[in-house]
Amino acid sequence: MRTGATTTSYCNAIVFNQLNAIFRDSVPMSHPKTSTRTRGFTLIEILVVVVIIGILGAVIVPNLLGRPDQARVTAAQSDLRSLANALDIYRLDNFHYPSTDQGLEALVSMPSGFPEPKNYNPDGYLKKVPTDPWGSPYVYERTGTGFNLFSLGADGNEGGDGLNADIRYEDL
Repeated sequence: MRTGATTTSYCNAIVFNQLNAIFRDSVPMSHPKTSTRTRGFTLIEILVVVVIIGILGAVIVPNLLGRPDQARVTAAQSDLRSLANALDIYRLDNFHYPSTDQGLEALVSMPSGFPEPKNYNPDGYLKKVPTDPWGSPYVYERTGTGFNLFSLGADGNEGGDGLNADIRYEDL
């Protein structure tokens, strides 16, 4: 049984021979088929392939590299949805949302103070409170019957436009 590099070399030789036979049969040659000469790729064929790969790279790479900011916004939106779901489960268990003072930490460990949780899940509701993709904490504020939950965006300040705009759960 062949192993390692020997098997790879053997497989490569088989594939090369099969491809060579296909090209030999499909490309007319000026010499008889009984010749032992093998035909390789021409310089033009290789250049065409290199140009095609270059064009694909020029089109695809900027699309992939130009999206880290959009990826951060999408990650923040996903985090906000997860936090809101955890807050809703907290409310179902305890009949109210955590206070602004208790904050999002109430989802990780049992909070103290008012309002006291009536039926707190001993495992908590999250393993840890995430920070937004720009490294800032998410902002949680308890309102009369609900809550405000948002990221301050790339600049870390309230308001802003474009990437610096706040990302609010209520806008998702």
